[in-house]
Amino acid sequence: MAAENIQVVVLAVIIGTLAAIVYSLRILVLMERRVARIDENLLAITKRIAAEELKIEAEEKKIERVIGGRKKKRR
Repeated sequence: MAAENIQVVVLAVIIGTLAAIVYSLRILVLMERRVARIDENLLAITKRIAAEELKIEAEEKKIERVIGGRKKKRR
């Protein structure tokens, strides 16, 4: 009788441990998906920033050409 109780308790502990492991893996998968989404969003933002930087650099070059052209005409 006592052996049966011990077996039930051990079995309950093993099942509880397995359930905790499965739950933890589920949470890890969900977190990995969130991190992947965040990473994709960061890449998109980075691409937009790079495009804006290129536009700004092109505009700066135009301004420098205009300013440089004016200085040459004054001489």
